[in-house]
Amino acid sequence: MGNERKPPSTWAVRLKAERGARFWSQKEMAKRLFEAAPVEVQAHFPTRASLIREIRDWEAGRWKPSDIYRRLYSIAFSIDEGDLFAEPLKPPRKSPDEVLKAILPGGNPLAPLAARVGRRVGQSTIEDLAARVHSLRLADDVLGGEDLIVPAFRELDAAVRIYREATHTEDGGRKLLSVIGEFAQIAGWVASDAGQHRQAEQAYGLGIAAAKEAGDAALESNLVGSLAYQVTNVSDDSGNGIALAEAAVKAAGMHAPARSRALAWDRLAWAHARDNDPQAAMRALGEASTALATDHGQEGPSYLYWVDPGELQVMEARVYTELRRPLRAVPLLTDVLARYDTTHTRELALYLSWLAVALTDANEPEAAALQARRMLELSADVASDRTHDRALVVIRRLEPYADVPQVRALFADFPLGA
Repeated sequence: MGNERKPPSTWAVRLKAERGARFWSQKEMAKRLFEAAPVEVQAHFPTRASLIREIRDWEAGRWKPSDIYRRLYSIAFSIDEGDLFAEPLKPPRKSPDEVLKAILPGGNPLAPLAARVGRRVGQSTIEDLAARVHSLRLADDVLGGEDLIVPAFRELDAAVRIYREATHTEDGGRKLLSVIGEFAQIAGWVASDAGQHRQAEQAYGLGIAAAKEAGDAALESNLVGSLAYQVTNVSDDSGNGIALAEAAVKAAGMHAPARSRALAWDRLAWAHARDNDPQAAMRALGEASTALATDHGQEGPSYLYWVDPGELQVMEARVYTELRRPLRAVPLLTDVLARYDTTHTRELALYLSWLAVALTDANEPEAAALQARRMLELSADVASDRTHDRALVVIRRLEPYADVPQVRALFADFPLGA
């Protein structure tokens, strides 16, 4: 599901059409771009063969030319850069409420049964369920989604059954609903990691309903933000991802724990980066940093144990990589990876994939191939759709450098692009 190719963007089709209208081959296009460049830029041009491969990728819409090449295209075609690379008008973005309404489950899946036959639920049962959900979160740190999806949904179903069948106090009911929301969040997360995006969406919808009914704003924000993260990564409609991420920020509000607010802003930054909106992404990153700075060790939800300055640094680096700003991304990722917990294999592999892409954008294919090799070796035994998709991204981004010995050797050892 996550590997389906999107049709080329409008600007990619336009690049190919403008070249074709002039009867230029891709080799001639490379020559024209070179001639359009100032002498000082020509001195740092890639080889003609590498530039032709880049042109092929640009025209296929695999990624957008960097600022300098967009200017050179404008000069070569004698077309205003804004017109040449303009996207078609986007439809009006749906409101967060509209997006959530299309996702949330119909009816009330948490409605108590008319005749409850179970025993009365006490505090010890709720504490046991909370411990079980935290164990799943800790397992997710070291295992892939395909390994955890069955036990995660089994635990979620059991928690929902207890809530619907047993009797409990009003306070106990609210706590049970919050635990269900936490189970739904981790179940949705592992389903997404396993590539089961529809199943993840259903789990998140159930969790959002539970958190709303419990009046747990921080948990609702985490669930909506988790859904936003999935939609941002797998949907063709970036507006839906942004709308959901904004809903997560709104749910957190001004009074949620610092880590909750920071995480919501971080996910909004990523949604804006995926939408290629640098200014909005930078603003959201700043808000995330400001929010986390107010965390002075105060007690907060246990499920946010992993949100710390290092994680915000990773997201900042990923945003810079997505926006094709490798000179900012590479130092950040290098710093984080130098002290990252190596037992968290999936996350380590994912972060290495971002470093490999950033190094490729920095025209450092040898270093990129080294990090890509580390990433592919680490992820070989990880049952994760995310790492598989990222491996394909890394391989494709290195394809223009297939004549570099280190890249050629990588392709021979890991023929993922075949």
